Amino acid sequence: MAQSAGVCLIMNFVAIDFETANSSRSSVCSVAVVRVEKGKITDSFYSLVCPPHVKFDYWNTKIHGITAEDVVGQPNFAQLWTALSPYLHNQTIIAHNAAFDISVLRSVLSEYQLPAPVFRHFCTVSMSKKIWPNVENYKLSTLARFFDIRFEHHHALHDARVCATLALLANQEIQAENMDQFIAKVNMKVQEFRSA
Repeated sequence: MAQSAGVCLIMNFVAIDFETANSSRSSVCSVAVVRVEKGKITDSFYSLVCPPHVKFDYWNTKIHGITAEDVVGQPNFAQLWTALSPYLHNQTIIAHNAAFDISVLRSVLSEYQLPAPVFRHFCTVSMSKKIWPNVENYKLSTLARFFDIRFEHHHALHDARVCATLALLANQEIQAENMDQFIAKVNMKVQEFRSA
């Protein structure tokens, strides 16, 4: 296997991002996952989602640009779950401001009474603070600008790709051989996601 700087980069993880229609954490209106295998983005999944109650708050739409009209005829989260869940089960999941995305996932699973996958997760905001302590702030847009990554902020697929890219850039600094070693070297706080 090809090596980079003398280190075999077997980094396997999945980046996830949600956008919501309103203040309810179960009001998912778009979702994306980006799969990384052996240190490279290999697959992704994106969909608009019809929330359980099609009520869009002005500020949410102002942030992500998704309207009620956009989700008419789109699948609800339960209809997407068969396609989405294999990306998550038994994986290492990362998200930028993971507390939000993980709480959204937990809420929407509860809303539709769907079986919860088992995975571990950590936050790339915390990761970035440890790896790049001198950045102005740790917003996704700031970090993307810092690394000259062009993207459409608050588009779930773009955000998930940037999140995945940040983890890969972090490992260029750390030079871990796999995700377990990366977590240990960065001293990341990793949590387990299981059914309640």
